Amino acid sequence: MKIAVLCSGNGSNLQAIIDAVKKGYIPAEIALVVSDNKDAFALSRAKSAKIETLVLNPKDFKGREDFDKEIVRHLRKKGVGLVVLAGFMRLMSPYFIKEYKDRVMNIHPALLPSFKGTCGIKDALEYGVKVTGPTVHFVDDKLDHGAIILQKAVEVKDDDTEETLLERVHKEEHRIFPEAIKLFVEGRLKIEGRRVRIG
Repeated sequence: MKIAVLCSGNGSNLQAIIDAVKKGYIPAEIALVVSDNKDAFALSRAKSAKIETLVLNPKDFKGREDFDKEIVRHLRKKGVGLVVLAGFMRLMSPYFIKEYKDRVMNIHPALLPSFKGTCGIKDALEYGVKVTGPTVHFVDDKLDHGAIILQKAVEVKDDDTEETLLERVHKEEHRIFPEAIKLFVEGRLKIEGRRVRIG
């Protein structure tokens, strides 16, 4: 199976996926890395791994759907079967979700449905929760809403800062994201309503 990874920033989850593919843990090929940010370090990671990259500037398009149509055009050309959002800081349009229904996966740095949005770590810390952690989920047309594939609990310590907590959450992200992708590629995930069954 061919995978496309969409990133906007540092790309540490992309690196975890690249490493897992290289080791043969994920039996798939990363066919394309797409970014909406030409300065994203994720692009350097992809180039180092000899993976094709594509940079698209959202400002060059009339709207979200036009931008997404251009991405889909490239994904189709590559024969991509799974789209992975690894720190991609844009909401996907209903068009994109329809085109890749049940084939778009995202990672979020909090235990959904708690602390949706772009500040999952900060919000969890400020709320005073004792446990947080990453969630891998399918993407639907609502923010951080799709069926949950995997989650991992991370204890919040009394002296945690955003940075220290993020570091521990990232460690777990780098474990469960490749695992979720592997399960998908192996055909072991079945969506039943809000539940994802692992076979």
